[in-house]
Amino acid sequence: MTFAVNRMELRAGAWAVGLLLCALGSALPPAWGQSAPPVTPSPAGGGTTLQRIQSSGVVVIGHRESSLPMSYVANGTPMGYSVDVCQHIAQALGRHLKLREVRTTYRMVTSSTRFDAIEKGEVDLECGSTTNTAARRQRVAFTIPHFIASSRIVVLSAKPYDRIEDLEGKVLASTTGTTNIDSLAREATNKSVRVRIEPAKDHAEGFGWVVSGKVDGFAMDDVLLFGLRASHSRPEDLKVIGKPMTIEPYAVAFERNNAELKAVVDAELRRLIQTRELHRLYDKWFTQPIPPRGINLSMRMPHLLVDSLKYPSDYVPQ
Repeated sequence: MTFAVNRMELRAGAWAVGLLLCALGSALPPAWGQSAPPVTPSPAGGGTTLQRIQSSGVVVIGHRESSLPMSYVANGTPMGYSVDVCQHIAQALGRHLKLREVRTTYRMVTSSTRFDAIEKGEVDLECGSTTNTAARRQRVAFTIPHFIASSRIVVLSAKPYDRIEDLEGKVLASTTGTTNIDSLAREATNKSVRVRIEPAKDHAEGFGWVVSGKVDGFAMDDVLLFGLRASHSRPEDLKVIGKPMTIEPYAVAFERNNAELKAVVDAELRRLIQTRELHRLYDKWFTQPIPPRGINLSMRMPHLLVDSLKYPSDYVPQ
């Protein structure tokens, strides 16, 4: 989801109104702590994801390569906060289908391939750093958000850049297929800042361009920028600048138009929130040392996420 930075108060207000509407709504099934009731899948959805899992006993998790700490590969193993959330969802799906055992396998996706992979049935749950937006809901469904980020810019610390206005006439990058590349262009236009935007194939490439000096800045969600910075051999050489350009509610994506699947995954997210297991997972990845180098992001849970978890809902303002 993307909003102009000069409308931050409206954004926060819209989000708060959305949360309030959800809190006041009489129907938020299933209730916290209860398992999802059986729901007949819509004909359009066909229940294909659940049928695949029922037949194979396997849930395929779509993961990222370098979206630390949300979803990344370390020592050859996919891991991260979003991946852990999806592991819980996979087990919930197994319980719902009354499987004796459910296994998980992994398939790497990128910002450009993630939705195709869901639509083609190549992955069952996309567990990365994906923002729930109205346009994307035309292709996939989303769970309740498990993280809320904002888009900012990383630059070299030695450069005299502190805000987007300081980047007049410079070259910036952002990852193709993300909301960030569009919001960066919009923010530059709103601020009357002339920049050239280079699309990177993934976050690692865009970040590497900043380190090498190929571009002057890389725009991406702040949590990913801090993760990339912390993973660099000299974190002090880089800084994250500028006011938030967007609000980005991260959620797990999966097959659209499948009411039964939607009920199960949402019930599991509500259970994780009610039991505070989600908070423990957050602490594991954001306030403690994480693989492969034992870095600690020391990132407390954002206030907006804390507030949104009080009334868990997949509602996102348009």
